[in-house]
Amino acid sequence: MYQYHTLNNGIRIIFRQNNSPVTHSGVYINIGSRDEKPQLFGIAHFIEHSIFKGTTHRRSYHILNRIDGVGGELNAFTTKEETCVYASSLTIHLERCLELFADILFHSTFPAREIEKEKDVVLEEINSYKDTPSELIYDDFEEYVFDSHPLAHNILGTKKNVRRFTSEELHSFMADNYTTDRMVISIVGNADFNKVKYYCEKYFGDYPQRTSKADRSEVPICKHFDLTVNRHTHQMHAMVGCQAPSTYNQDKIAFSLINNIIGGPAMNSRLNVAIREKFGFCYTVESQYTPFSDTGLFYIYAGIDADAREHFVDLVHREIGRLCTTALSTTQLHQAQQQFIGQMAISNELALNEMQSIGKSCLAYSHVDTLEEMQRDIINVTSSNILDIANRLFTPENMSYLFYK
Repeated sequence: MYQYHTLNNGIRIIFRQNNSPVTHSGVYINIGSRDEKPQLFGIAHFIEHSIFKGTTHRRSYHILNRIDGVGGELNAFTTKEETCVYASSLTIHLERCLELFADILFHSTFPAREIEKEKDVVLEEINSYKDTPSELIYDDFEEYVFDSHPLAHNILGTKKNVRRFTSEELHSFMADNYTTDRMVISIVGNADFNKVKYYCEKYFGDYPQRTSKADRSEVPICKHFDLTVNRHTHQMHAMVGCQAPSTYNQDKIAFSLINNIIGGPAMNSRLNVAIREKFGFCYTVESQYTPFSDTGLFYIYAGIDADAREHFVDLVHREIGRLCTTALSTTQLHQAQQQFIGQMAISNELALNEMQSIGKSCLAYSHVDTLEEMQRDIINVTSSNILDIANRLFTPENMSYLFYK
């Protein structure tokens, strides 16, 4: 199903062919905000913005018009551990996309005038983000949990840092970190794999093999807290969470299933039924599991009426407590497994989602499981696995709390 190739310089390629006239392609780089030094907090995200502002071959307008001008879409994002540049286009324009990726990743010039304008854009992004407490609370929670660890700081960085970034700093960070050992080219579309390899070799193959200086050897120690922050919001924003398995932990699949049972996207998640459907005192209640390379976080978020705070916490404890004390029946486990498998299959029906998913997986494991292999792993999760993991992680001393009011 998936086809692989590695260029001589170490850049990996993951490809799946489908029958769509649209091809989704992207380059994943295993570098994110956790790889920044304190004086450079925010630089990975700022580079993600700035690589579109000019290269040795193109000005900003020509970069933006290269894909959009033929009806495609060009975009990028930064996380705490990855940066991704990607595009969706007609398959006939795949070569155009790959050539542009190589140009902006290897030949960006960061023109001073364009960089100064982009600083204002990112500063407004920070302002917008601070005006959205339902998003801000996730990063504040991570900041408190990870305390002074590199995972703690916000991806966007600080206004002070953004204002003082220089072209030289951007060049230096890219030179140190955008290296061949940390790059994966991910493609899903109706292309011939031999052509894909040819295009990748043509535009990426001449880049010299290099190894990143990034070091993630320090394992984060999680801090536990119970905080209320006055942000003058109309509703109370509540978050409860704890440390969770890492990307490479053997419990990752089972915990993903636990997360889906507790507060996944389905309307029948335990939290949605217990809180929204039964009592109606919140509009949004959900859980999220974010694995990192050496740790992970589990969060439960809800926007609630301030008077419902204690009731909300009690219901959360009741639902996670049920997983600790009562093993899922054979029927309950089967239903949870089938629901999770169906959700993954539907998500992968969207080829853009699949391109991003397999790129991220290849970056972490140099291999991507097929849907059948993922189904097998989920089916192999037992009720005793879930009971054991829940009891190890959902202890009172592991839980942290953050409220905006």
